Formats: sequence, structure tokens, C-alpha cells
Amino acid sequence: MPLPKPLQPEQLYTPCDPALFDFATTGELEPLEEIIGQERALAAVRFGIGMRREGYNLYVLGPPGTGKLTAVRHYLEQQATHAPRPGDWCYVNRFDDPQRPQALHLPPGRGQQLRSDLARLVGELGTAIPAAFEGEAYQDAVHELEEQFKQRQEEAFKGLQEEASAHGMALVRTPGGFLFTPVRKGELMPLDEVDQLPAEERERITRVREQLQERLESLMRQITAWRRETRDQVRALSDKVTLEAIGQLTAELRERYSGEPAVITHLDALERDVLEHVDLYRKQDEPSLMQALGGGQQSGPGRRYEANLLVDNGDGEDGRGAPVIFEDMPTYQNLVGRVEHVAHMGALSTDFTLIRSGALHRANGGYLVIDALKMLVQPFAWEGLKRALRARQVSIESLGQVLSLVSTSTLEPEPIPLEVKVVLIGDRFLYYLLSAHDPNFNELFKVAADFEDRIERNPATDRLYARLIGTIASKEGLRHFEPAAVARVIEQGSRLADDAERLSTHMRSLADLLREADYWAGIAGRKRVTLADVQEAIDAQKYRGGRVRERLQEAIRRGLILIDTEGAHVGQVNGLSVLQLGETAFGQPSRITATARLGEGEVVDIEREVELGGAIHSKGVLILSAYLAARYASESPLSLRATLVFEQSYGGVEGDSASVAELCALLSVLSGLPIRQSLAVTGSVNQHGVVQAIGGVNEKIEGFFDLCQARGLTGEQGVVIPAANVAHLMLRQDVVNAVREGHFRVYAVRTVDEAATLLTGVEAGARDDEGVFPEGTLNALVENRLAELSEIRRSFSDHAREAGGDAAK
Repeated sequence: MPLPKPLQPEQLYTPCDPALFDFATTGELEPLEEIIGQERALAAVRFGIGMRREGYNLYVLGPPGTGKLTAVRHYLEQQATHAPRPGDWCYVNRFDDPQRPQALHLPPGRGQQLRSDLARLVGELGTAIPAAFEGEAYQDAVHELEEQFKQRQEEAFKGLQEEASAHGMALVRTPGGFLFTPVRKGELMPLDEVDQLPAEERERITRVREQLQERLESLMRQITAWRRETRDQVRALSDKVTLEAIGQLTAELRERYSGEPAVITHLDALERDVLEHVDLYRKQDEPSLMQALGGGQQSGPGRRYEANLLVDNGDGEDGRGAPVIFEDMPTYQNLVGRVEHVAHMGALSTDFTLIRSGALHRANGGYLVIDALKMLVQPFAWEGLKRALRARQVSIESLGQVLSLVSTSTLEPEPIPLEVKVVLIGDRFLYYLLSAHDPNFNELFKVAADFEDRIERNPATDRLYARLIGTIASKEGLRHFEPAAVARVIEQGSRLADDAERLSTHMRSLADLLREADYWAGIAGRKRVTLADVQEAIDAQKYRGGRVRERLQEAIRRGLILIDTEGAHVGQVNGLSVLQLGETAFGQPSRITATARLGEGEVVDIEREVELGGAIHSKGVLILSAYLAARYASESPLSLRATLVFEQSYGGVEGDSASVAELCALLSVLSGLPIRQSLAVTGSVNQHGVVQAIGGVNEKIEGFFDLCQARGLTGEQGVVIPAANVAHLMLRQDVVNAVREGHFRVYAVRTVDEAATLLTGVEAGARDDEGVFPEGTLNALVENRLAELSEIRRSFSDHAREAGGDAAK
């Protein structure tokens, strides 16, 4: 088997030719309206917005920074412009049941007008009603009724007095009431003289007094009835005056809102309530105790007649169309609304004017966009949203009321019908989690708009990328980019996608790179962004996030972390891993060692034994264990106990990208062949020895290259990678130049045999027609060693059986 040849410099980096672009700067390009590479997601968004059936809300998923929110905002604002504008919503007092305020739906802009009209009506009532009662006509009418009552009363008492006089009696008013007393010669008789009268006369006086007393009681009952009648007449007069005053004030409102039956009904109820509480207006000049103590919230009778404008969809600065609401803090109350309370005399009170709208109210008839994760971390917000969507109405309830934590009386505002399209923005993991564990999720969010994190790279997409760069530069007021600068940005887009044949759609990273390149162009005093400015921005990003990487490289150079880049050792190989710290990812070489001795076929992963190894890493070790047994000991027991470990690893180890390196270390121990320390290896292996692709290949190669460069490149150093990863290579130019000059090598292998041949310098060998490996090859040495171990184990077993038999005898 010939040794794999190193990759050519052209295979390590796929450049973008600036000659592809026929512009001087991106300022000449037509602005890009759509987001490139998101046809599938945008089609889902269009369908979800256009589908006006129940449950067709959207979940927009994809990695953060791919422009999901920007795309949704742009499309929704376009659609909202052509959609009908929904009406206004007001809450007004339900006078017969104040705990359940009434919701009024009005055409757009009419809610603001109704609130102003009712506020003006309240002010006019405060002056019109007292003025009507203080008017001369009312006062004269009341005076006339009172005089009539007095006259009837006086005439009645006069008749009774005359009747008493005819019987020699007089009607006398005392502090204790009325009294009939005998009269002699026009004077009231003293009591002692009455007692001296003859018995017959006293009996007559008593009889007459009783008769007159009955007449008096009958008269008093009659006077009470007259007084009640007079009071009713005064009340009717007051109601008439009040209705006349109110009618003059509400006549215009009735005409203005003649097309709104609910408003007319409310005005009728308002008039009836004013009649019932007219005394509050007549006595409002007399301050109550509550007003005197500063209870302004409840002061004045007019507050009960105001309108609480909950949602105002009148024409404003945002123009016409349906509302598009982005709720950045989706708490339960911010979604469904709340009822506020104010303190009075140490107690909390509320009324319909303290009802506040939520995002669902403001988005009603339009679109509501919510960050899914922000909502799910807020207590009860998700349940509140689902309840509103299922019921198709918004009910304002406090959390204390929902959870039955409070027993105090509160408002129960009338629910408002809901017609809204909800768009959740989140990542894929959250979407799949909700789909799997929330049975209501798929019923309410039937449309998933999945945003791509990368697109195919070809001349057409390169030109679209150039337009995108020009669009971002124009929108943000950046300097425009020259063709060479655009080409470098595209190359960096492939690097971010970890694939030479793809481009990243991570808009945030792209925009950050453009802004930083513009900054460096400004520092250099240039009017255009050049290739040098883009490269400066890339290098600066790497430098700012490179402290940990440099410290680890320094520890290796100083010998604190043991990594050899020269010589050869048995059972020791340089593996490669990627560390991700925030937005910075870099490659890190690691020493992997293996040991092997007589055993029962176990391959011990020390990382797993001490619970530092993840599930995927453990799976990789089990796979290579199966590979060993199947290839070298298919007809005999695998009689070894091998151990594998990442030396000087004090954190978790995850992933299977080191399984090729671990397998090669085991093969080295079993064959006795040393491994070249000038090479590092990465790759995953399957049970048949095929090397599989891994992630972070560019960072891994560059991590080992940086170490070798710091120690001095010898021309023997290099990295072994899976052949499937060649299409992903977008290495730094210094690495490409080192390969071009023969100072560094990158090998691509398809099988473990190829990797082992490179690392040991000895051909792996393939079985001949008789199933035997050629003598002296790596595989033959491994197979022979495993056969030796099997034979030793068998001899131990035979000896143990013989010893057991002798003991039995």
C-alpha cells in the first residue's frame, strides 16, 4: 500500500477571484431586498402569514444571528401595510356591575375620540347639573311645591283647630308633639282647674280629646303622604332638570355615534346612572373626608363615566395597516394585560380606568413576534399565551387570581375577542423540545420556518453575497468595498461555514466583519474598504480572542504540557481537538497514549472511568474495540486489556474525532512500531476501519501548525485528516504558504490502514487470498501479538485446570 501523498496547496484553500465582479465598489450594485439562501424559510413565512385558519401560527427556527428576526420583520411590515387596520378597544364602567367592566369595540381612531368626548362630557356635567339646579326656574318650581305642601298642611291644621274650638278645645304645639287642652274665656285652662271640673264635664273633655286625637293622627298620616308626594314631585322635577341638562350634552354624542349601538347603549346606562347619583354633582363643592385626606384617585363623581382607551389603532406615525408588535419582555402580564391598584388609606383599590393592555391586545388584528426562550423562562407566560390562542380571546387575570393565591375582590374585565398571528423566534433545539413535550404546541404552531445557516457557494451566490455586502454598507453608512475586499469577505464566509463549498448565512458575523473593516479603512484614511482592511479586521478579531490560545501554546512550548513534534514513540500519538470559548474557536493538540497487556478483551477508556468522557467519546472507544476484535481476533478470544487516555486533560472530553488517533496508538503498542511525533491526526472511525469526517478541521490543522512553527518547521511535520474533510479546508494563508514551500504537510486518508502507515512509516498490509497479512507489515505484527496473548492466556487456563485437578486428587 503506497503512502498517501500530501495535499497540494490548491486543495487547502478555495479563493474567490475578484475578476468575477464587474464593479469598482459595492456602491454600484443594486440593493438586495431578499435574504439570500433562505427560500425554504421565506416560503414557510409567506404561507404561515397568508393562511388565515386557526392554529397556523409560526415558529421561526434556526441558529442565532442568521437574520431570522430581520427577515420576519421585513416581511411582516410589508404585509401589514396592505392589511386592514383593526379597530380600537375601550373599557367603560358597567354601572350595574362595576366589578365586570364592559369592552367596547370601535373603528380605528374612534376610541381616542370617545375618550375625549366622555372626558368633556364629565367636565360639562360638573357645571351643567349644578347650574340647572341653581337656576331660577328650578328654584321657583321647588318653592312652589313646598308652598303648596305648606298651604295644604296649614289648611288641614286650621280645620282641625276649628273643630277643636267648636268643642271648647285648643290645639297646642309642645316640644313633645301636639296636645288638645280645654279653653275657658279664650284662655287655656290650667290642669288643676280641669281636675276640679265636674265628673261629667271631665268625661266629656276626655271623650272629645280622644276624638280629636284620632283626627290628629289621621291628619298626620295625611301630611306624611303629602310630604312624600311633594318629595316625589321634587325628585321628578330634579330628574326632568337633570335629563334636560344631560340630554343637551349627549345629543351631539348620540348623533356622532349613531352607527355604534354599543356606545348608544352605554350612553343610556350613563344617563340612568347620573340620575341615580345626581346628588354627587349637587354636593361636589363640599369636600369629603377622603378628598380632604388626599384620596384623589376616587375624588369626584365623573371618574366613573370616563373611557379607558385600551388599544388605540388610530392613524399615527406608523401609518395605516395592521399592527406588528415585537414584545421584548414577554412576561405573563405584558402578554395578557393587567389591572393596576392604587393605595388609599392603607388599602389597595382599583377600577376600570386602571386596566392596562398587553401585547396580545395591541397586536389584535395583526402580528405578534416573541422570542421563544425569553417567554418560556417567564412564569406562566407560555400557558397564558396558549390559553388566549385556544380560547381566541384575551382575559385579563392577575397571577394571584389565576393561582387562587388571593381572596380579595378584583376586577373581571370582559374578555376581548382575539384574532392575531403569533410568530415565535427560537433555535431548533427549543422547537423540537416543544414539539416532543407539549401536546398543544403542534396544534397552535403548525408552520415551522427553518432558516439555513449556510448556502451553496458558486459564482451566482458570490455575486449575491457582493450585493448583500453593498446593501449592508449602504444601510449602515459604511464605506463601500472594492472587489478584492468583497472576495476576501466571501472567503471568510466559507471559513465561517467550515466548508470551502458553502457560504455562511450568519448575518451578524458578516455585518460585524463589514463594520470592523470599515473602521480599519477609516484608521488608514481610505475612502473605500480594501483587501488589507478586511484582513486587518479578521486578524484583529483573532487577536482579541486569542489570549487563552496563546497561553496554552506557551505552556506547550515551555514543556508544562507535554507535546512532542519530533522523534517517534510507541503507544503515543498527537490528537487534535477544538476548544470553543465564546465566539472564539481554536485547535489544541493533545497527547493520547495507550497501553496493552494480557487480559480478557477489554479496552478501558480512562476518561469514561473517571466520568470525564462524554457519551460520544465513549461510543468511539467501543467502536475501535469492536474493530480490533473483528479484524484481528475473529476466530479466537481477544486476550488483552488495553487502556486509553488523554494525557494532562483535566476537563471533559467529548466527541469521536480522536478515535482514529486512539486506534493508531493501540496498533502501535500491539505492533511495537513507534509513531512519528511530527504528525498529528484527527478523524472518526467506524467498525470497518473507514475514516469519517469530523468538525473544526481548519482550527485543528492551524493549532498544530502554530505549535510546530513556534518550535521551528522542519518539513517533516504535518496533520492527517479524513479525506472527506478536504472539501472543508479554508486554511490561513501562512499555513498554505508553508505547505507550498514544503515546510508543512497535510495528508488525507480514507482508512485506518492509511493513517497507521503514515504515522509508523511501515506499510499496514492487506490480507492475501489465504487471509494472511504479509510478514513484517503492521497488521501482521498486531495479529501476531494478539495471537501470542491468546496463547499465553490459554496456557494459563490449562495450568489452572491442571492445578485444580491435582488439588482435587
